[in-house]
Amino acid sequence: MRQEPFFSEAEARDEQEAIGVASFLLSLRAKGIRNTALLRAMELVPRDVFAPRRFRDLSRADIALPLPCGQTMSSPGTVATMLLELDVKPGQRILEIGTGTGYVSALLAHLGAEVITVERFNTLAESAAQHLKIVEASKVHLEIGDGLAVRVRDRFDRILLNGTRPEIPQSLMSLLAPGGRLVGALTPMEGPPRLVRIDRSPEGEFSRNLGAPLRISALVTGIAATL
Repeated sequence: MRQEPFFSEAEARDEQEAIGVASFLLSLRAKGIRNTALLRAMELVPRDVFAPRRFRDLSRADIALPLPCGQTMSSPGTVATMLLELDVKPGQRILEIGTGTGYVSALLAHLGAEVITVERFNTLAESAAQHLKIVEASKVHLEIGDGLAVRVRDRFDRILLNGTRPEIPQSLMSLLAPGGRLVGALTPMEGPPRLVRIDRSPEGEFSRNLGAPLRISALVTGIAATL
């Protein structure tokens, strides 16, 4: 007599997925990420939807993944570190520079923010738009352009730079509303990029804090001519 399996294939897949998600969250906790809202967002926004197809089996691993146009999808640990420092609150208006796959945009939207995200590569922007549609991230407005270009009469509660720069332009800092915060990475003369946080006081004064080293790619000005 043939014995039926205890679990169907679908149930086995669901169990494996649950184990993968639990392991993913534990790896973030091991890096000191304790914020409940952020961990919940990273649990519910599926990174595999945004990861390049040939690397989807690695989407829950804490590693960066290569993207088209010579770009990189930052590791979940790096993303979590930056978003923890950004301290997103529901209803805030956020400018994100460097959309990439759209994964971070979706996390920001899940945290309750209204997101304007800017990508310089058409190829990446088109792909990100599809990813954001799949996860129904309706609070994200995607632009193709130079995220570091001057924006007139705009103000944001938060600004996120998904990349490292030799310096943070004053024109970008001026977009912060009083009480606002910018998070990105700075490239020092020696050593790896380091997390940078710039706060604007209610009186309009700026303060800067350097944090831990980050593994993150460079953020380039201009619009890509061919990709």
